[in-house]
Amino acid sequence: MSAFKKLAGDTALYGISTILGRLLNYVLVPIQTYAFAQPKQLSSNVEFYGYIALLLVFYTFGLDTAFFRFAARSRGDDKASRVADTFSQTLSLVLVITGTMTALLLYLAPQITVWLNYPGQTTFIRWSALIIAIDAIMAIPFARLRVENKARQFVWARMLNIGLVVLLNVFFLVICPDIDRGHYLSGLQPFIRLFYDPAVGPGYIFLANLLGNAFYFVLLRDAFKGFRFQLDSERIRTLFIYAYPIMLTGLANVVNGLTDRLFLRHYLPEGLYRGLDGALLTNEDVLGIYGNCFKLSVFMALATQSFRFAADPFFFSRAEDKNAPDLLARVTKWFTIVCVLIWVGVSLNVDVLGRLMLSPQYRLGLNIVPLLLLANLFLGVYQNISLWFKLTDQTRFGTLITVVGATITVVGNIVLIPIMGYMGCVLAFLTSSLVMLVLCYALGQKYYPVPYEVGSALGYIAGGGLLIWASWRFPIDNLWIGVPVHLALLGLFLVGVLVVERDTLQPALARLRRGRRKPAGNQL
Repeated sequence: MSAFKKLAGDTALYGISTILGRLLNYVLVPIQTYAFAQPKQLSSNVEFYGYIALLLVFYTFGLDTAFFRFAARSRGDDKASRVADTFSQTLSLVLVITGTMTALLLYLAPQITVWLNYPGQTTFIRWSALIIAIDAIMAIPFARLRVENKARQFVWARMLNIGLVVLLNVFFLVICPDIDRGHYLSGLQPFIRLFYDPAVGPGYIFLANLLGNAFYFVLLRDAFKGFRFQLDSERIRTLFIYAYPIMLTGLANVVNGLTDRLFLRHYLPEGLYRGLDGALLTNEDVLGIYGNCFKLSVFMALATQSFRFAADPFFFSRAEDKNAPDLLARVTKWFTIVCVLIWVGVSLNVDVLGRLMLSPQYRLGLNIVPLLLLANLFLGVYQNISLWFKLTDQTRFGTLITVVGATITVVGNIVLIPIMGYMGCVLAFLTSSLVMLVLCYALGQKYYPVPYEVGSALGYIAGGGLLIWASWRFPIDNLWIGVPVHLALLGLFLVGVLVVERDTLQPALARLRRGRRKPAGNQL
């Protein structure tokens, strides 16, 4: 199996699981937005989950990537023991960091609710702290599965977790309230009321996540085999030296991606938006609308995350291969094409997705989705080509780039939110992602030259952008007409890509045909 084919196969495996998992996860959007019809009811969830992602960077401290760096390059007959030893050292460090920070958050939970101005949600803060702790601990076993090429076990655990979280959301947000109100199975009311309290409301979203994540300890118990708590000072120093810049890079990335949801409620002028009934929306309402419309743009993250799961161990193990730059260029080209197709497909049909996934009050922000998708496209390509500074152990450049991006995002949000509302968040994120991509490309060509097909990528992005602009400039209000037309346009765009790339695809198709023509006897 060729290197390119193996990467494609691994990406497809991770991709199918990620796509199916995200599709299950997207079931939560209509469940939650219809369960809590007023957007302000979900504002704390949007903000708290932003802080969860931010704190997770400190909990893991970049040690999952450090584990890749030292475990994936192990060679020889003792590779298994080296991987196990690195696993024990890395997980031990994460346990120390996680235990300390979780204890602090649990103790400070009452004060945090006051600081964030969400009175009465102390329990939600504590559930959030436990969610972060489990995610941080499980990051290392998941990394071990990828290093050991146990993609199926990785995928199975992820899928079961997401399915369980969805079921728990349905149970707490739909079934329990219906039984409590006597809509059906009223005989179960005494039992349901033993653990269900309507006053908890959106807090059950956190509880469902916490219970689902706790099940990881059952699903991945084999991944902990051989673990011994050990903290060797020399190994710790080596891990920290490598992981520290990765942590800073991850922190800047999270700040870059979450500043909008953390700043919007605080910098937005009161009364800037009106609801469907013409009434003024509160800042909490606007945050709830923005946060849930933002989820529609995360379709782009499917391709990015799927690729990253497969690419990190793949390219780390081939860091010394002289053909790695050419392979990375080809992979980046097709990665970009896939992302552009996702951008065009979702943007052309965002009205349909909005009707399927959001209750009416939340659809006010659908116009931001195409630009958010483009920003995530730039960010995805950046993460793809950023492999150069990880492969060359020059992670300081990653820190520099992401700090620049985070600075643009923070300043952009502070300046633009009071003027443009949540569209200011979008433009700040878009600008930051583009600047990071350009900086990473320029520095990468100096220190790790890769023959990227820049003209091709720009052409596809420009063509996709023109098609999206035309569809929004000349909207078709009738969905029965609009959907077929938009699907036809997407099909024509795909045909155009295949025609342009016919010289690239022909050798692959020829190999596929030759493989099918092999006599059955040759396969014995």
